[in-house]
Formats: sequence, C-alpha cells, structure tokens
Amino acid sequence: MANIVPDSFKTDLLGGVFDFDSGGSTFKLALYTSLAAFSTATTAYITTNEVSSSGTNYTAGGNTLTNNGVAISSNIAYVDFADLTFSSVTLTAVGALIYKDTTNEAVLVLDFGGSKTATNGDFVIQFPTADSSNAIIRLGDA
Repeated sequence: MANIVPDSFKTDLLGGVFDFDSGGSTFKLALYTSLAAFSTATTAYITTNEVSSSGTNYTAGGNTLTNNGVAISSNIAYVDFADLTFSSVTLTAVGALIYKDTTNEAVLVLDFGGSKTATNGDFVIQFPTADSSNAIIRLGDA
C-alpha cells in the first residue's frame, strides 16, 4: 500500500474547508496498527485499528501537528509540518492519518511501509524536507 489522498480531501480543499496557513486549521496525526480500513473513500478520522491505549502514553486521536504554513517554489505550493514525537511510548504502528482536528475530516493516510515500533521510548514522525519536490503535501504542475 502507498500513501492515500482521500477524494473528500481533494474536493474539500477546493471548497475552502482546510486552511493550511500558519494559524489556520489545527491538524492531528493518529497512529494505526493496520491501514485496511482506509481508501480514497475515507472521509474522516476513525478509531478502527488505531494504536491501542494499552500502548503507554498514546492517547486516542493522536497528537496535534505544528503547521509550518504554506510556501511556493518552482510553481509548486506545499505544506510543511514540524516533526512529531510521541514521547515515552510503547507501541507498534504501520501508518497514520492526518486529519482536521475540529471536524475530523481526513487529509492524508501515511503508509510507513511496514511495522515501526517504540518500546518505552520516543516514536518520531519525521516529515520530508519542506520543498517543492519533497514536502508531504504538494500541489502544482508536475
């Protein structure tokens, strides 16, 4: 499986539902043990297969992302988030969902390419370089 951009995100983005500017919408990232429940038809945050609260220090719904805002380079607009750390956790995840906090609207499903584990340590989501070729969300001429 690869990352999934839900169809609802595409239409809601053009409909003005999301504000990725700094100080705009608040986004969260939740972790999952399986991505089987996700597809392009996904519209919102779900609890199915979310990392269990039996994993220490993980709270259902995940953590809030720090949005570094929107930039443009080489005719590509892109969004950057600061790396996110789940501190002192014991968990295993295969992927994550970025979603809008206030309305739970899905933005992006991330596939980690396999199980990633932290045992009584930090689980870090490291976002790619914030530029027109690598940023996690990009829009423009390819």
